[in-house]
Amino acid sequence: MSFSLQSVPLLLFPRLRVGLLAWFSFTVMFFGMPSFLRGDELADSSYNSYSSIEFDVFDEDAALTLLDYYNEEVQEFYGAYNKAEFTYKTNLTAYNQHAISLVAAPLGELVGDVTFRAERFNTTNFAPSTKRRFDALLYYSQTSSSDDSMTRRFVDARLCKSPDVCLSLEPDLTRIMAESRDYDELYWAWDGWRSVSGAPSKEDFNHFVEQRNMMAVWYYGREDEGDFQRSKYEVDDLDAQVVKLYSELEPLYKQLHAYARRKLYKFYGPDYINPKGPLPAHLLGDMWGQIWSNIFNIVDPYPTNSTRRLTSVLREKNLKTIDFYRIAEEFFTSLGLLKAPHSFWNESMFEKPTDGRDVVCHASAWDFKNQRDFRVSMCGDITSVHFLVAHHEMGHIQYYMQYADQPVEFRDGANPAFQEAVGDSLALSVSTPEHKAAIGLLPSPGNDSESDIRFLLETALINVAYLPFGILVDLWRWEIYANKTKPEDYNKRWWELRLKYQGVIPPTQRTDEHFDPPSKWHITTGTPYVRYFLSNIIQFQFHKALCNASGHVGPLFKCDIYRSKEAGKLLSDMLKLGSSEHWSVAMETITGQTEMSSAPFLEYFQPLLEWLEKENENETIGWDEMADWQPKPPKLLYSYSTSACTRTSSVISAIIGIICALWCTPGLLV
Repeated sequence: MSFSLQSVPLLLFPRLRVGLLAWFSFTVMFFGMPSFLRGDELADSSYNSYSSIEFDVFDEDAALTLLDYYNEEVQEFYGAYNKAEFTYKTNLTAYNQHAISLVAAPLGELVGDVTFRAERFNTTNFAPSTKRRFDALLYYSQTSSSDDSMTRRFVDARLCKSPDVCLSLEPDLTRIMAESRDYDELYWAWDGWRSVSGAPSKEDFNHFVEQRNMMAVWYYGREDEGDFQRSKYEVDDLDAQVVKLYSELEPLYKQLHAYARRKLYKFYGPDYINPKGPLPAHLLGDMWGQIWSNIFNIVDPYPTNSTRRLTSVLREKNLKTIDFYRIAEEFFTSLGLLKAPHSFWNESMFEKPTDGRDVVCHASAWDFKNQRDFRVSMCGDITSVHFLVAHHEMGHIQYYMQYADQPVEFRDGANPAFQEAVGDSLALSVSTPEHKAAIGLLPSPGNDSESDIRFLLETALINVAYLPFGILVDLWRWEIYANKTKPEDYNKRWWELRLKYQGVIPPTQRTDEHFDPPSKWHITTGTPYVRYFLSNIIQFQFHKALCNASGHVGPLFKCDIYRSKEAGKLLSDMLKLGSSEHWSVAMETITGQTEMSSAPFLEYFQPLLEWLEKENENETIGWDEMADWQPKPPKLLYSYSTSACTRTSSVISAIIGIICALWCTPGLLV
């Protein structure tokens, strides 16, 4: 059976029609009229010659020819699109936003053209590798859209102490949450950020949920957006696996919670901490209470045995964020892995610009998908947390470079959690006191049980404390996507889950007028979150396997794979696969196992768990007994408002965007 591609009417394929219509509507709505309708030079039509080719829909060779053709054509389009996107995210002007459409349109046209043809093939008898390439192509063409109004609101949000003193999230409010010990100041920053970034987004969030569900159902045939996101893991019971993994680790978290609660009780007193109840969310060292390492000086069990904190050392050495990345790269290259290209160092944004530009500060790694351009963007601060963030992002960059020779449709992590786990698994080596001493950041550590417990506790304040937050974000969203939580109950359900899993409560009563979840970047942008929960677990699987390859002998928490070429080879073999195989194959390549397991996580923290159980012998484990308890109301230090200058700059930017849209679109000024 054969046919001419030009002879197939688009109207015969409603699924494709809806997808292309949605893409077109999104492009026009946010970026202006697509360039291919304006005859823009970037809308190169050379690939259209493929539409005249006739082929047999059962012919695997013809199918592979289409895939190879797609790979030859699409890389430069992806490179141009990602460059425009990067430029916008590092300089948020309407001009740069509109410029994205100049490359988004021809990229969308090419991807739509090729996927239209790919869907015509009958792949039943194709080789498994060819089938997987086709499935990846049709799946890969989907890009997660975000609600631009929510994203821009998050970026523009400023919390003002006075008309002349307005603070952004990064680094201003983040530093307050990390370093202040004033209960009322912490509340001001915590509640104020939610007032300017979360509460105004409720209506936009409702629209966003509807849009995502429509695309998941109409275009991908899934039950809802949550079902679509879970499908990326290629298992039928991801939600059940996630809950099972958490249940295996929950006893460790509850022991840490009980210990931290006692220490916070001694520091803040009975007005603010109940020794049998949940913890106020603003006292845990960051804006969302997800990582507690910044309160280590409060919970330190052996303060007389204290070593200098890494943050202080980094600042005393006058290191910059780019130096963190150079240290991270040196770790990767010591394993025999790849160096980042010169463009990475020249084109990345490592710190918040000082020229007044509005930028997206959230740390991100970028693969331009052209096999040569890889970058990061972040508003780095000189802290131990951002030191580890640099290693995390450098893990993404290494992954991108390792699988760059795969077909475009396979240039992704084995599953979303793998992508996040690579840098973090190496950070487990970097964070050891022995490694910090080896690279000259801290003095040689003591070889005693107190030093070991201090190190394990500080690590647990990152990895163990994160577990419940990591799971509850998407449990909350999956219920919303499945229409199990109504809009009027969004905030209520958010705090029910935070109490259930984290043992955390808001410092004051929340009402229907509050909408706290969009104060988190990943919720504002619709970024799936369970990947971080899973990566937090499988990084320990990777770590154990790499330690075994390096020949490490002794407790897992003391392992440092620095300079082990054997460990580097094992890691590289897995990274090079990209998503060309089911993630279980990638897992087996590095660990010898085919499933995600919490066992290495528990092995790593076993000495701490035993110590916590002794320390908490007379403590209440859990918080159900006093779940309704509320702390003493804080004092309100300042009123909340957004920055007037931010609003003004946004208006100016919008005016420029309108002028640009008129100028760049022939006929509108006629």
